[in-house]
Amino acid sequence: MATERPLRADARRNRDRLLEVAVRAFSRDGPDVTLDAIAKEAGVGIGTLYRHFPTREALIDAAYRNELARLCDSVGDLLRDMPPDQALRTWMDRFVDYMTTKRGMGDALRALIASGGNPFSESRDQLTAAVSTLLRAGAAAGMLRTDIEPDDVLVGFSGVSLATAGPERREQAGRLLDLLMDGLRLQR
Repeated sequence: MATERPLRADARRNRDRLLEVAVRAFSRDGPDVTLDAIAKEAGVGIGTLYRHFPTREALIDAAYRNELARLCDSVGDLLRDMPPDQALRTWMDRFVDYMTTKRGMGDALRALIASGGNPFSESRDQLTAAVSTLLRAGAAAGMLRTDIEPDDVLVGFSGVSLATAGPERREQAGRLLDLLMDGLRLQR
């Protein structure tokens, strides 16, 4: 079995830029946005786009999974840079942003699923692992309760996100996340 060679720095930048633009374009214009328009907005040729993503479905899948990875991979940096309770609260805001992006890409994701893809195959496991890490760090620091199921917390975040969809309700989402955070804190 051949192993994939790591991308050159310029190829990595092009790929990352294509994914960033694709999320924005699919959220704004839906699944029928032209790949040529995405390549142009990313500042690359269509051949570069197809080298990284041979099909529209591959681009949609990679764009969604990249957003998920960015969210989940941020846990380590947050825990390094701030106390665990603040890291969790900051991650909650990022989760709401992720859900907003996911909703924005809804038509594109549905088109991907209709073509036989499953962009969500690992989402729940990755999100639960991220929440688990944050909860364990908070419990170890004596800041968060130890009797919390990560999946329950994830459902709570999701509920807040769904109930407060739209930028005009972002302030309310923050207040609800603060309430949820208060319920997670260790009472002294």
